[in-house]
Amino acid sequence: MSVLAPFTHALAAVLSTVHDALTALGLDADSGLTWVLCIATLVVAVRALLLPVVAHGVRLAHANARMRPHLKAMAERHRKALDSRDPQAMQAFLAERRELSREHGVSRLGCLPLLAQLPIWIALYHLLSDAARGVATGAMDAALVSSFGAATLLGVPLASQGYGGAGPAHLAVVVALAAAAATLSFATQHFFVLPNTSLADAPEAVARAQRMMPTLSAVGLLVAGGIVPVALLAYWVCNNAWTCAQSAVVWRWFPTPGSPAADRLGADRP
Repeated sequence: MSVLAPFTHALAAVLSTVHDALTALGLDADSGLTWVLCIATLVVAVRALLLPVVAHGVRLAHANARMRPHLKAMAERHRKALDSRDPQAMQAFLAERRELSREHGVSRLGCLPLLAQLPIWIALYHLLSDAARGVATGAMDAALVSSFGAATLLGVPLASQGYGGAGPAHLAVVVALAAAAATLSFATQHFFVLPNTSLADAPEAVARAQRMMPTLSAVGLLVAGGIVPVALLAYWVCNNAWTCAQSAVVWRWFPTPGSPAADRLGADRP
């Protein structure tokens, strides 16, 4: 059994339950709109479940930002000893750094809760990819997978993939979905994530890479639009819309200390 199996089966159960609920309300079981609503509901459920992890990440970013000036000053104090590569000096530096981290609430394992959500996203990707290929997974049995495969969005099958397809309608739908996902990703990175990142002490190469992220993320999604099923593009649009809104909230009300967003918030206050 795959390591991701528990995640994919749990997500399949949610998707199946939502589909049953929507069809009970009178929606067509094989409609593309029904399945897109299922995907959107699944995204909302997963992202809402992960909000405590997001809050942890925001607190960790703030703690790291508050600690950074003290860490820089500490490194300056120990520079000569560190340059000498004296083992005792190194141990003293590390001990002082651990104490500084403890004072600011920064754990060496602080990123683990954020990394723990990766299996969920990978499992969701595989679940939708498998459904598009006609592969049943858990509660997404053969009947539901068949319904998913028959569903269309504006005449374009959710299981189809690539920019090339059955005429201009297919191209228009895929381009629209890929462009929407790419635009949301670019807006999130450019307007909310980048201004909420302090690059004052970062090496120029790191700062340059960070500034390139909005464009790279958008281009990556446009390229992926020619490979993945239409259902995954619909998922990316829903997921990126949530990410954009969530990042806007953090940027507006919980900016990272020392970032341009924090400076803006301070200037706005009377």
